[in-house]
Amino acid sequence: MPDDKYLDIQNLDAGYGRSQVLFGINMSVPWRGGVAILGRNGAGKTTLMKAIIGELPLLGGSVTLDAREVGRLPTEQRIRLGFGYVPQEHSVFGRLSVRDNLAVGALTNRDSQAVNRILEIFPKLGQRMDQVAGTLSGGERKMLAIGRALLSDPRVLLLDEPTEGVWIGVIEEITERLILLAKEIAVVIVEQHLELALHVASHAYVLDRGTVALAGSAQDVRTDPKLLQYLAP
Repeated sequence: MPDDKYLDIQNLDAGYGRSQVLFGINMSVPWRGGVAILGRNGAGKTTLMKAIIGELPLLGGSVTLDAREVGRLPTEQRIRLGFGYVPQEHSVFGRLSVRDNLAVGALTNRDSQAVNRILEIFPKLGQRMDQVAGTLSGGERKMLAIGRALLSDPRVLLLDEPTEGVWIGVIEEITERLILLAKEIAVVIVEQHLELALHVASHAYVLDRGTVALAGSAQDVRTDPKLLQYLAP
């Protein structure tokens, strides 16, 4: 796995109340590049993302960002330290316009050109600035959510199912943008679309029943005969 451990997770346990979902997760993410988290529904992928960003308390283990332990910090502080997060659902303010969604994301960004750079990444948003976000297509909402997260200037971008409910043509566009982003920052992607995830990522982890069942380079995981076993419904 990556030698450059910008984000390092060790022996992470997490769950909901008394129900433990993750057991001893070890995972590392380099300061630049894509990392995919794969697994069937219920394997613990979203739980892992929520534990990394601080929406769930750790039951054990550690989350270290750039050699600093952050596993007990609130979500807001983790974002200030370099995380960006796009959850699977409720990732935009549906009653606000595209312009206002981006303005909220840019509140802590001192760069006056930050929003313009997001519009360069996702030009379609520039054509929808005054449209209410709740009326956007599924793909446009995902673009807006990613763009808003990028306005916090993250070093690690966490994406939970960024192409769920998105038309195939837009999936290709989002994939192209994520590949470019992964050349500049760390992109951690939970994705059911296997080919997309392994196209964006250079390393992959496969979860099964809350544990890491497979880990390695994207190519090694792709060709591992046990992969389909762990992804089958």
